[in-house]
Amino acid sequence: MVNDNSITTLDVSLEESQAQLPIMVVSAGKYEQKISDVTVSMQVIKQDIIEDKNTVSMEFIIDQIPGVQVVDNQPSIRGGAGWSYGAGSRVLVMMDDMPYLAADAGDVKWSALPIENINQVEVVEGASSALFGSSALNGVINIRTNYPRDTPQTKITVFEGIYDTPGEADMKWWGPTQPTYTGTSFSHSQKFGQFDLVFGGNAYNDDGYRQGEVEQRYRFNFNTRYRFKNIPGLSIGLNFNTQYSQGGNFLLWQNDSTGALKPLGGIDTIGSSLSNYTTKRTNVDPFITYFDPYGNVHKIRTRWFRSTNINDTDQGSIADLYYGEYQFQREMKKIHAIITAGFVAIENKVNSVLYNNHKGVNDAAYFQLDKKFHKLSFSLGLRGEYYSIDTAKSYSNFEDKIGTKEYKTPVIFRTGLNYELFKHTWLRTSYGQGFRYPTIGEKYIQTNVGSVYIYPNDSLQPETGWSAEVGIKQGIKIDNWFGYIDVAGFYTHYKNMMEFTFGQWGNPYTDPLYGIGFESKNIGNATISGIDASIAGRGKLGPFMMNILAGVTAMNPVDDNTDSLYNENKSPAFSKFLKYRSQYLAKADVELIYNKYALGIGYRYNSFVKAVDSTFVNGKFPGTAGTAFGSVEQWRQQHPNGDFFIDGRFSYEVNNYSKIAFICKNVLNRIAMIRPGDIAPPRSLVLQYTLTF
Repeated sequence: MVNDNSITTLDVSLEESQAQLPIMVVSAGKYEQKISDVTVSMQVIKQDIIEDKNTVSMEFIIDQIPGVQVVDNQPSIRGGAGWSYGAGSRVLVMMDDMPYLAADAGDVKWSALPIENINQVEVVEGASSALFGSSALNGVINIRTNYPRDTPQTKITVFEGIYDTPGEADMKWWGPTQPTYTGTSFSHSQKFGQFDLVFGGNAYNDDGYRQGEVEQRYRFNFNTRYRFKNIPGLSIGLNFNTQYSQGGNFLLWQNDSTGALKPLGGIDTIGSSLSNYTTKRTNVDPFITYFDPYGNVHKIRTRWFRSTNINDTDQGSIADLYYGEYQFQREMKKIHAIITAGFVAIENKVNSVLYNNHKGVNDAAYFQLDKKFHKLSFSLGLRGEYYSIDTAKSYSNFEDKIGTKEYKTPVIFRTGLNYELFKHTWLRTSYGQGFRYPTIGEKYIQTNVGSVYIYPNDSLQPETGWSAEVGIKQGIKIDNWFGYIDVAGFYTHYKNMMEFTFGQWGNPYTDPLYGIGFESKNIGNATISGIDASIAGRGKLGPFMMNILAGVTAMNPVDDNTDSLYNENKSPAFSKFLKYRSQYLAKADVELIYNKYALGIGYRYNSFVKAVDSTFVNGKFPGTAGTAFGSVEQWRQQHPNGDFFIDGRFSYEVNNYSKIAFICKNVLNRIAMIRPGDIAPPRSLVLQYTLTF
């Protein structure tokens, strides 16, 4: 009891409580929200794991994400894509919410992404074209870069790595000196009053574990933003990133034994499958953001993205992408709703010997409503598109299109629900439509890598599709460790699917290698169904800090056509299975931190790739049996159980400013063929030093 004129002292102890999952994302709905509230499956990679794994190019970390594979730089989510040798993508790769796919081939140069300046990576699984347009048919990977915090920070990282002798020693092509790779990167972030600045750079040199596949690259980038005092809510900025790289590009091995790490045709010879290249990739991104007095948000995003490619076949190209977007967003707090709408204009210009000269235009308008009903979240999005390449263009249903090479104008939608069943338990379902236009590279490319030719297909038509899923997310709190378990069943259907197909498309009598090569084809309809489960979390568990990201995916990617050209050029034993897909994937990364010590283990598994192009199976073309093509099937028969890799890392904080780390990739030194004629890296050992102040 408290009496008048008395003083009572109460000692109150406060404990941290977390009612929601702490991870925030923007890619699900173009605004920041908790990952627990989104209506689609998402994965997130934080900055620390990118640094801890000594990531030298972003595809290595993307390949660590559950449900995602990267083969020859092409990302695939839930089996949505196979092997296309860098032409076209069903996954829209973005940097800071804008496309980062080249204007010509529609590919991504992972090494050009500013690893030293990345905040987090967000992956949306499933068709996302209603929000993001073409190439988001299979999902979205959005790389978000940094802005400075209140305290200035400078970080410098240097490392030295060495490739070990392959597990099958007869593959070793080098002498007594092991090939190495070295690199250094730096970044600095600071606020100067109303002005924000982040800048960084990277230099990298790789001797290569495959003969002739050396690489040197140099990168520089900065992010700037100015927040006006006299105009509250207004900020402008300019982001910039550029990279120069040169080296050798390895396509096919000589054979499955002593020539597994040597290019078909040798090096520095006519007909070699090793090509030398020089690439430059530069993006300049001016932007304006304005929070007006009425609670509305206006954003103008623009990007100029130039890709310059020079190779030793005198078939270089210069491709420019011009991107502009106006976005309007209003949060209506009284009814717990957010409206997002906008316009997008994209122009692609290509000047090249490789593709000839072409121009593409892509205009779009989109609208999305996100509404909260107590425990229920609802999302609905719509998008309309106009598209053209040269004289071929999209049309409406009311226009005469007889005798023209035109594409139907898509109007697509997505919708989703997320319901909080119990505290920390969320049930969701979503449906989304998607589409993808053929890239300039897929339609018009005509080139060769040594004796292997790539043929054009100007009659290639767009592909469409839809995906649906039902999922449940369960939040977890153990001690001071927070995370979630997520399980989802998915179903994806494609119409007029485009696949890069390896076969005899040229003239068998006049063209090199009997006309064998690559060509993009419309194969018809396909369906991919499956289930995936993942766990992610971070926090303190007893005396340890523990970070974990792990998941398994089981899927059934099948060709819906009973008889097609696609089936004729595929492994006959698996004629219904889509090419270059694994049926099962498993990924895991666990890190334990105790005082100044940290230990991390990574695991990746993909099941046996059942179906490949028939050229690799039967070696029916003259001169191919037992060599580059015939030996692929020989290898496949000897390795029918899929592949797995284990990575390890250990670090020690010397003091508050510096850390030393030892990283071992492919600890067991396993030999695996990641796609026909291409062996994965052997064990490598890296010593890394990081200075932060």
